[in-house]
Amino acid sequence: MNLWYTGPVIEPLDNENLSPARNAVKRFANALANDSLLITPIKKTRVAEEVADRIRVLMLDGTFPPGEPLPSERHLAERFGVSRGSIRDALRTLETIGLLETRHGQGTFPHELSVDRLVAPLASVMAYRSDLQDELLDVRRMFEPAVARVAALRATNEDLSDLQRLLDAQRQKLKTGQSAIAEDTAFHAILARSTRNRVVMSIMTTLNDLLVESRTHSLEQKGRPARSVEGHEAVVAALQRKDPEGASQAMYNHIDQIADLQLHAKKSPNPPAK
Repeated sequence: MNLWYTGPVIEPLDNENLSPARNAVKRFANALANDSLLITPIKKTRVAEEVADRIRVLMLDGTFPPGEPLPSERHLAERFGVSRGSIRDALRTLETIGLLETRHGQGTFPHELSVDRLVAPLASVMAYRSDLQDELLDVRRMFEPAVARVAALRATNEDLSDLQRLLDAQRQKLKTGQSAIAEDTAFHAILARSTRNRVVMSIMTTLNDLLVESRTHSLEQKGRPARSVEGHEAVVAALQRKDPEGASQAMYNHIDQIADLQLHAKKSPNPPAK
């Protein structure tokens, strides 16, 4: 007895019918075809870190877009010329810092890249790394005096009024012994706003996020709140005079005072005064 299949003919899949994971593999293959330097075998030193770095760049250039699963571990291992263990380590690293998400039964998905996702883990590390906090102060010395210089030329009456209002609030909290961390942070944000430069505003937002822990602790140090107010007053006075160099120098001095207080606190055997 002969058996014949009489059901529908199964045609080859069109590209648009490919699953998201298959589409990711297809884009990955296209990147290979274009001789991408990012998708080549990796040397054995720091393998997982290098894989993580390349995947991050491939996320940035759209090869691995948000919301679509990455190719399988096996496929990534073959393409990068590394072990699946190295791929797992790389994916775990990216997941830890919030760039990837593993969904049970679905795969590993890139997150939309944002400042918050990049800053949050760095802020956590900096809370426990005094050497990084010192380097962050160096970054502030390079960046914030330049911001103050430009703000002196571009600040509007509204900006100056907002800065003065924050100073008044800081003085009031200083008298009553309350924390003025919110006003301290807002002062630097409004100063950045005064430059009318969105990139400067974004960088200052990032700096403020990184400084939350150190500001909280440093504002508990004896003399620090009063010094903060004095530093801000000098900056605002220069802005009111429309004095770019004066504003820059006032901000540099302000950051230097903070650095001196933090250095003194590290050397002091006594706990900071409330």
